[in-house]
Order: sequence, then structure tokens, then C-alpha cells
Amino acid sequence: MAGFFTCALDQVLIHLCRCVGGEVNYVCNLEKNLAALEETMKVLRARQDDVLTKVQRQESEGLQRLNEVQVWLTSVENIQNKVDELLLPRRDELERLRLCGLCTKNLSSSHSYGKKVFKMLKEVEDVQSKGVFEVVAGPPTIAVTVEWPLPNTIVGQEKILERALDHLMDAGTSMMGLYGMGGVGKTTLLKRINNRFLEHPVDGVEIVIFVVVSSELRVEMIQDAIAEKLGFDKEDWQPKEKSQKVTDLHTRLKTKKFVLLLDDIWKEVDLKEIGVPFPTMENGCKVVFTTRSREVCGHMGVDDPMEVECLGSEEAWDLFRGKVGKKTLESHSDILQLACQVARECRGLPLALNIMGKNMASKRTVEEWEHAVDTLASSAADFPGMEDQILPVLKYSYDSLKGARVKSCFEYCILFPEDFEIEKEKLVDYWICEGFIDEKQGKKKARNQAYVIIGTLVEVCLLTEEKDKSKVKMHDVVREMALWIASGFGKDKERYIVKAGVGLREVPTVKNWRSVRRMSLMDNEIENISDSPNCPELTTLLFQKNKILNISVEISKLVSLRYLDLSDNRGIQPLFACLLELKKLIYLNLEGTRLESISGMSNLSSLRTLRLRHNKRLQDVKVMKELQLLEHLEVVTIQIGSILVADQLVNAYREANAIQEISIRFIEEESILTLPGMAVLSTLEMYKSKMVEINVKRSTSSLNKSPTTPSFPNLFTVRLVFCRGLKDLTWLLFAPNLKVLNVDNLRQVEDIINKEKAANILTEEEANTIIPFQKLEDFEVFDLPQLKSIYWSPLPFPRLRIFRIDSCPNLRKLPFDSKSGSSIAGEDQLVIHNEEQDWIDNVEWEDEATKERFLRSIIPSH
Repeated sequence: MAGFFTCALDQVLIHLCRCVGGEVNYVCNLEKNLAALEETMKVLRARQDDVLTKVQRQESEGLQRLNEVQVWLTSVENIQNKVDELLLPRRDELERLRLCGLCTKNLSSSHSYGKKVFKMLKEVEDVQSKGVFEVVAGPPTIAVTVEWPLPNTIVGQEKILERALDHLMDAGTSMMGLYGMGGVGKTTLLKRINNRFLEHPVDGVEIVIFVVVSSELRVEMIQDAIAEKLGFDKEDWQPKEKSQKVTDLHTRLKTKKFVLLLDDIWKEVDLKEIGVPFPTMENGCKVVFTTRSREVCGHMGVDDPMEVECLGSEEAWDLFRGKVGKKTLESHSDILQLACQVARECRGLPLALNIMGKNMASKRTVEEWEHAVDTLASSAADFPGMEDQILPVLKYSYDSLKGARVKSCFEYCILFPEDFEIEKEKLVDYWICEGFIDEKQGKKKARNQAYVIIGTLVEVCLLTEEKDKSKVKMHDVVREMALWIASGFGKDKERYIVKAGVGLREVPTVKNWRSVRRMSLMDNEIENISDSPNCPELTTLLFQKNKILNISVEISKLVSLRYLDLSDNRGIQPLFACLLELKKLIYLNLEGTRLESISGMSNLSSLRTLRLRHNKRLQDVKVMKELQLLEHLEVVTIQIGSILVADQLVNAYREANAIQEISIRFIEEESILTLPGMAVLSTLEMYKSKMVEINVKRSTSSLNKSPTTPSFPNLFTVRLVFCRGLKDLTWLLFAPNLKVLNVDNLRQVEDIINKEKAANILTEEEANTIIPFQKLEDFEVFDLPQLKSIYWSPLPFPRLRIFRIDSCPNLRKLPFDSKSGSSIAGEDQLVIHNEEQDWIDNVEWEDEATKERFLRSIIPSH
């Protein structure tokens, strides 16, 4: 009966649909449409899977899915959700239709549901029809990177940011290095470069990858960071062997135009070992890295890295003021000036400015700011944030130094005052005398090693090189870091006593003198050290540039003292005897102390370096006798005012070969100075002396009896001022490494190098090989009215940067041609200083090319 009823109902519905048609079809075709919807959805999902597989394969090859493909895949997901929701009441709707289909109420409900199914079917068919793609992916057109969060205000980086970006975007730049001391802002700059690719997309750049490397370079860590950025599945990636990771990364990256940003590298990063294709002009890829070491830049193949420097005074103040805040600075009228003092102590280092500024932001009393100024002046490591936030960051550079020797050399530099320009030559002497450099290898090799260490410290930004390259300086915050390390990280602050250039009038108070190893009280106003402390461990005492009037006999208690500098202290002659008990002294500097006698100096039997220049009363022949008794003497600097003493000194073989600096002054009698070969001589000065000639006593080889050169291999500086009688300086042919030549007010000089005299003193072989002034950097000739020639033909002057000439009316031809000085480029290129237009107009140039080159480079002398 039931079957008959159902069959009858179906017939009725069919008949009804035929009669009514239209809207009733939604009800009549409901079951058929539902089946069609499910089948069409299966086909759509299959097409989705095919498209997605194709997309993923092409993405693995470095392509990027097209936007229309992504939109379609998203629409499939959306419509899938809609269909699933629509099919939930499917069974109930069909059952209701079969049982109660003729009821008006149920017919209305079935009609509504049937209409939704029909529309959804059409929508699915429409999406399906749009899922046919000949191409699903293509080359990316914009950079893909993650934005790094940065402070709202960054001070002082705009210029270097633009310079860096301009250089990076240059087609010829594939690898770029940014170097600078710790805390100077290198990481911030690299993050800004990263973010700029988001703000201003660069055509063709597909992906920008930022990786923090740090001091412990781990290849797999770098690989993992790059893989994550490239979208490798983490679970699949981690178990892979290192070699497989290299292959996978290289396969993925070789088809991409990428920019790789490596932050904080401490040694060369081997891109091949990681799996990164080497950037070239052809592939358009680029690598940018930051480091504290210029040497690392060279290892990475970057010859012209960009230095990130400390901020200028105005920018530094802007940064510090912003961190402190307006309310604090205006809370008392005296705070502004004190804040400027605190900011100056940071010396433009952003790390210090940021941290100190934040720490002072809540300090709104004058007393708190005065305390801050006092702390920075006396023991900066005690300043809030210094020991736990600033100094450890800088210490990484110190930790990177290889070997105790290099670290000891670095620590020694803290003995000089803040902002002090340390002469490299003197620093080398200090290190050698202190025993940091082993002299067993020979003097020349020892000095070379010391210069290598200076270069290393400059390369890692622990020292900065001054413009003329002859001096170095230590940044004040780096100096505080070095003091902190030297004191055992603050645990033994009296191991090094450094109060240099701080205006002391008396020796500072020290709780435990017995722990003091090195002490620097240079450049103060101390008048006496009568209460000489008992310092049995003290090895180094720097006391130059004070006002010592009294030295206690008890200074002899300094039994371990090896290095003593008392230079530029007037009137210590009566106290000289106190020094003669210091038997372990190997270095003694008494320059500029007005000594009249060094009687008893031979008691200092261990002495190896003795500096006596600028003591014009120290002139008698007894000086020679004392020097001859110092058996281990290797370096002497001395002032001479007698031709008799000069002849004795320079003709005594051992003493002559120990002379490093010689100053000949106020010799009144006309005389001829004959110099032997002097291997150590670095500086020769002559002032107001009537020398009619300087000759060189040539040494001869035991094999062929012919003269050997050079006679003065280490002579770097020659200054001749107000010396009447000299007609030439031909002897300079035997100073091949001369760097500075200053000739001033030599009224009779006609030639610097005389052609006829050169022919007489040189062998035929020498005449063909010696080219003078190959190392000369600074050449000055002033007030030489008889000067007619410097040299008879043009010279290359490969290192000459400055040629100053004034009041030389008879010098018409310069020893330059168009190629002279051409090996120097940029700011250091050869420049002629002169302000006499009449002389300039009458110069006889070698040719038009020479005239064109140098005429436009002449600038006023002052």
C-alpha cells in the first residue's frame, strides 16, 4: 500500500511539474541537482589538486604563483565551505519531500532549498570553468621580505643610508661591506636597508633574506634561517644532511634574484659552503654584510667597504636629548649644561648615547646629574648600564683578538689620556720595551710585527687611524672598556692607575699600592712625588708633562720598574741621582728636562733605550763616555750642540747604530758633518747650525769592497731649519725610505740633489738603480732664495701627497711630469701649496700635460 502511495506521489509530482513548470522545477529536480553538485565538486577539487601541484613545483624552481591563480585557489576553498554547509540538511530535505511533498507548507520549504542547490551548482560550474591555466607561475616582480621593527626616530644615518643604497643598487656592486666599531649602528643600518625593499620595491629583486650570524659562525644555523625564508617545510628540512641542504638551497636560489643581508660577521663566510650562489653582475644577486673588522671585508672580497662612523656632536646631542626627554632637561636650569657634558663623554657612540640617555631620563635633580658627570670622569664603568649593557658589547671585539700579545698591546693604549693621538713609532717602541714584542727575531722583524698589531687593532676598530696615518687614537668608550678589562672586570681597579690629563696637582690616593702594575699620571700639574709609595710590582710609570720639583730618594723602592718616562718635567737635575738605583730600568725618557749632566747613568746597566733630546745644556764629551759604558744600549735620542761631540758620537760604531733621533742645534763654528751608516736613525733635525756640508761615510762589502746601500734604511724624517752654509742635500740619496722632508731658510742651498756630486758618490750600478724620494709623502721648501733645482729630471714621487713651496724665486722647474704622484688617488692625490701668483705664472712645466694636471691643483699655503 505504502509503495503504491509513493509511486502515485511521484507520478503526481511529475505531472504537477509538467503542468506548472518554472519555479516548481527546483523541487522536481532537487535530487538530480544534488547529485550533480556533488559530482561537479569532486571534479573541481581534482582540478584544484592538479593546479596546486603544478604551482608548488614551479615555486620550488624559483617562480612565484600568479595572482589570478591564487585568487582561483582561494575561491575553490571558499566555495567548498559553502557546498559543505549547503549539503548538511540534504537527507532531511529529500525525506520531507517524499513524505509530505503535496503539503503547501513543505512544498514551499523544498522550493527554497532546491533553488539554493541549483544556484550553487551553477556557481561551482562557473568556478570550475575558470580553473584552466596555461601558466600558473612567473618571475616575481617585487621584493619579498619581512619588515624589521625599528625605533620611531633614528638620528644621523640618513646620509650613509642613501650612500649605501646608491652603492648597493649600482649594477657593478655584487658584494658590499659595512664596518665599524661595536655599538655604532651597523645592525640598525642593515635593518633599514632591509625595510627599504618593502617601502620601495626594486624591479627584479624577488627575495630579501636577513640573517644574524654573530661571532660563533655556524653554517647550519645560516642555512636554516635562509631555508625558513624560502619556505622550506621545517619538519622536512631539519633531518636533512648538511650536504643535502647545500644542494637544496643552491637549487632554489640559483633561479632567484636575491639580496642576502648578513649581520655581524667576524670572519669570512663561505657562501659556497652554505649553498648560496655567488653574487655577480650576470645573476643580479647581492650580498651585504656588517662586521667590526675591515680585514674581514677584505677576506670577503670587498676592497672598498663603507665605514659606519660615530655621530657628529650635533647629531649625538639630538639623540641623547631625545632619550632623556624634554621634561627632564627643563626640570632645572642647570641640568641642560650637565647633560651636554654627559653626552660628550659618549663621543658620538649611539649605543652609549641611547643607554645613558635612557638611564638619565628619570633624573631630575642637579645632584644626580653632577654625580653622573663625576662618575664618568673618575670610573665610567660604574655608570648605570655601562658594565652590563655597553662594555660587554664592545668586549666582543677584544675577545676576537688572537693571542695574549695582541691583547696586552691593546691594553697598553689605555695609559694615554682621552683623545690622545699616539704616534705609531713611539707606540712600537713602548711595546718593544715592555717586552710585548719578541726582539729575538731581530729589530726589523720585531718592529714589523708591532706594526702588524697596530694594523690589526685598527682593522677591528679598537683603534682609529688619524688622517696622516702616523698616529692612532682610542675612542673614549673603547678606552673605558679596556680599563674595565685591565682591572679584572672591575674587581682589581688599582692594577692599572690611569689619571692622565685630568689636572692632578698631587699623586692620587690608592688603597693598595702593592697591587699597582702600571701607572700613568702624564700631562698633569704634579709638583712632587716626595712621599714615594711602596710599589714592588710597578713596572711602568708614565710621569711626563708634569711640574716635578721634588723626587724622593724612596723612589728607589720601585725595584721592579722597567719603564720610566719623566720627559718634559723641568728642573729634575738635582733629583737625577734618585733614579740611578733603578737597576731594572730598560727604558728611560728624560727629553726636555733641562739636564746638564748624566753622570752615573752607566749604573743603569740594563738600560736599552735612553731618550735625551731637547736638553741643550747636555753638550759635553762626558755624555759620550756614559753612553759607551751602557753595554746593552740599543736606542738613543740626543741633542748635540758641538761638532766635537757630534764627530765622536756618530763615529763610534756601536753608539752610532743606536741613535734613533738626533737633533743638532746651535753649532756656531763652520764645519763638515760626516755621517756613517746609521741603521736605526729615524729622525734627523738640524737647527741654526753652520754646516757647510753633510757627507756620508760609506761602508764597504768585505767581498767586493764596493759601497753598499742604503746607509739610512730607517730614516723617515729630516728637518733642516736656519742652517747657513749648506749648498745641497745630495746625501739624501742614501735615505730611500724618507717620508717627510722639511727644508726651511737655508740661504745658500742651490740644489736638493746635485747632479755632479751624485755622479761622484754613486757607483755606476747605484746611479742606474737609485730613484730618490720613492717613499716621500710630505715635501716642504721655504725661503730658499738660491734654490735652482730639486732634481735634474722628473721623478715619479709615487707617495707624495703634499708639496709646499714658498719664497724660492729661482726655482723655475719642478721635478714633475704628468705621471708624478699618479699612484695616489682621491683625497690624498698630490697637491702643490703656493700663494705667489708671480712664481706660479713663471713655472717651466715639463710639458702641456704636466701643466694642465698640476696648475689646477695649486692651492694657497695658508
